[in-house]
Amino acid sequence: MENGSEVKTMILAGDVGGTKTLLGLFDTTRPRPRPLLVRSFGTLDHADLPAMIAVFLKEGGGARASNGAIASACFGVAGPVVDDTVRVTNVPWFVDGPIVAAALGLPRVALLNDLEALAHAVPVLRESETHTLQDGAALPGGNIALIAAGTGLGEALLHNINGTFVPSASEGGHADFAARTEREIAVTRDLTKRFGRADLEHVVSGRGIVNIHRVAHEQACTATVDLESPGAAAMISAAAMERRCAGCVETLDLFIEAYGAAAGNLALRAVSTGGMYVGGGIAPKILPALTAGAFMRTFRAKPPLDAMLSAMPVKVILNAESGLLGAAVFAANHS
Repeated sequence: MENGSEVKTMILAGDVGGTKTLLGLFDTTRPRPRPLLVRSFGTLDHADLPAMIAVFLKEGGGARASNGAIASACFGVAGPVVDDTVRVTNVPWFVDGPIVAAALGLPRVALLNDLEALAHAVPVLRESETHTLQDGAALPGGNIALIAAGTGLGEALLHNINGTFVPSASEGGHADFAARTEREIAVTRDLTKRFGRADLEHVVSGRGIVNIHRVAHEQACTATVDLESPGAAAMISAAAMERRCAGCVETLDLFIEAYGAAAGNLALRAVSTGGMYVGGGIAPKILPALTAGAFMRTFRAKPPLDAMLSAMPVKVILNAESGLLGAAVFAANHS
C-alpha cells in the first residue's frame, strides 16, 4: 500500500531496432496488455538502452501515477540473444540484461530477439491489424512462420505445441541468399564482390533495396539523390510505385520477388500450415506493390510443395507497434 492506495503494477516493454526504438508502459491485462504510454526514439539518439529508458520514464512521469510501479520488463532487440546480452546487429549498441535490470531496480529483465518478441504478438493481433494476401485455411495443429523486412531482415517460428504457439528466434535473415533468376544472379555477383558473400538481408531489407538499385540502374537515377542517406530505400520505393523511374520499378520488382521467395522458403522450413505473417516496416508502406501478385507468385512457386503453400493463410501485419506489444505480452505472461 502507498498513500492509502493499492499499488498498481505496470509492464515496461521495448522494441529496439536498427533505426528506431519503441518504449512503452502497459497494464498487466492478459492476453493483450493495454498501452498506457508509448514513445518512439531514434536508436542512436542515446548512448545505450538504460539512458534511453531513464529519459522515457522521466518524461512519462505523468503516466506513472504515484501509486504505480514497474513489475516486469521485456525488450525485443534486433540481434541474437546470447547469455542475457545482445549485440545489436546494425548499430553499435550492446544491451546487457543485468545492467538494464539494475538500472530499473528489478531482479531481472527479459531480452528477446526482436522477431521472437513480434511472434508473441501474433496470436493476439486483431483482424483489423492485418491485411490478407492469401486466404488459405489454417490447419488446427499447424505451425506459424514470421518474416519481417525493415532496416534488416528477421525470421521467427511459432511452434504449435498441443494447441499453444511457442515462439522461437532465428537468425535466418543472415543465411545465404538463393538467387533464382539471371537478374538475381547479377545482384549476387555484385554483393559477393563488395561483401565477400550475399546473405538474405543484403537483398530483402531496406539496405537490400539500395543494393538491388545499384545493379538495376545502368545509368544515374534521377529519383534518388544520395544512396547513402537513411531515406534512400523509401525514395526508391516511392519512385517505383509512382512509375517515375524504370530502374526503380525494376528494383522494387526484384525486391518483392526475392521477398516472396524468401517467405516461401521459410514457410517450407517451418511447415507453417497455420499461416505465414509478414511483419516489419517495409511491407505496409509498399502494400499496393505486395498485392499486385509477384510476392505470392514467388511464395507459392515451390514444386512439388506448391499446393501446400497455396493453402497457407498469408497476412501482412499493419500494426507498427506489434513488436512492442509482443514484448509486453511476454512480460505479462512471465511476471
